Amino acid sequence: MSVEKDRADGRKVDQLRPVQIETGAISTAPGSALIRMGETHVICTVSVEDRVPPFLAGTGKGWLTAEYGMLPGSSPRRVSRESSASKPNGRTREIQRLIGRSLRASVDLQRVGERTLYIDCDVIQADGGTRTAAITGAYVALQLACRQLLAEGKLAASPLIEQPLAAVSVGIVQGVEMLDLCYTEDSSADTDMNVVMLAGGGLIEVQATAEAAPFDRRQTDRLLDLAQGGIESLHDAQRDALA
Repeated sequence: MSVEKDRADGRKVDQLRPVQIETGAISTAPGSALIRMGETHVICTVSVEDRVPPFLAGTGKGWLTAEYGMLPGSSPRRVSRESSASKPNGRTREIQRLIGRSLRASVDLQRVGERTLYIDCDVIQADGGTRTAAITGAYVALQLACRQLLAEGKLAASPLIEQPLAAVSVGIVQGVEMLDLCYTEDSSADTDMNVVMLAGGGLIEVQATAEAAPFDRRQTDRLLDLAQGGIESLHDAQRDALA
């Protein structure tokens, strides 16, 4: 892999798109963040309810679940509202589950008590990497919500584990391994991978697909190394936003 090759937007292959995380974007939510990764913009909010699903009632343990959606104008071609359908489509359900699994891995649900943390991620502009941007932004919103619960005396201690969590896409495009794919790169990638990782390199989830050609173990390791470098930079952006 050569990191000297420029991409269509002028980035090096191991370079993230410009990242901005704005906290408190929604004043009515206990925690919220607007994350911009290049031309992908996602608003993430956390809401809290003092109840849990029936299977957790009486256990003293909390729950975290996620919803994800794309606003109609988030893509050049209008995205139909899923409220007009009987249920979310397969892609939406898969992304919601990924976000929920990822964020649950960063929380001690026993410390949450019998309440539910709802993560809502709404894509307001899409240019690839919406699910990974949603996870990265939602972690910041979750941090803020937990701070508020602590300040209100509803939590005795923070339920969040010490290592921050973020996610990024990587892939192989025309034989070149790249970090943080935009839509044009993602749509033409030979291999597409989404990586969710803790600080220090602990893996939470890896989604990888050979879209056009198989990839081998050595390429997998290089893609994970690319992802780790990008996620370390995302952790810096998260810390700056939370500071």
